Amino acid sequence: MKFPCEIQTLAPRPILSVRFRSPVNNLSAHFGRIYQAIAEYLGAQGVGPAGPPFAIYHNMDMDDMDVEAGFPVTKPVRGQGEIQPGEIPGGAFAICHYTGAYDQIGPAYDTLTRFAGKQGFMPMGDAYEWYLTEPTVAPADLKTDIAFPVRRVHAPEPM
Repeated sequence: MKFPCEIQTLAPRPILSVRFRSPVNNLSAHFGRIYQAIAEYLGAQGVGPAGPPFAIYHNMDMDDMDVEAGFPVTKPVRGQGEIQPGEIPGGAFAICHYTGAYDQIGPAYDTLTRFAGKQGFMPMGDAYEWYLTEPTVAPADLKTDIAFPVRRVHAPEPM
């Protein structure tokens, strides 16, 4: 299966998010609660999301994931309780446009890592996922952008 990939330079973006730990098989329950809580909080503040919901994976320990879930916002907003402000940093990102079920996303990460290497970039830092479709669509039709920050380590490989 082919997963289109690209390198993009992204601007920094303010966010509101909740950070938590969970086994991978319990993530969806956390995401639903967190996205709803942040959307309600944003509505009460009169601020809208500036894009789709995201998750930041601070580790890849499937039994004890360190995850941050939230929304980019149009302007910095104060947090409250578990909902905290932050920023997705700007810079070069390798991005893979994945379509399919969340539990089948692993090969897209592998494709993205290989793509970045062939372009002369090394992944650094956290992994990001932006969820571009409602989770109510058929699993095969879910659209997710996977990304990680990268830095150039060598010239791109010849085609």
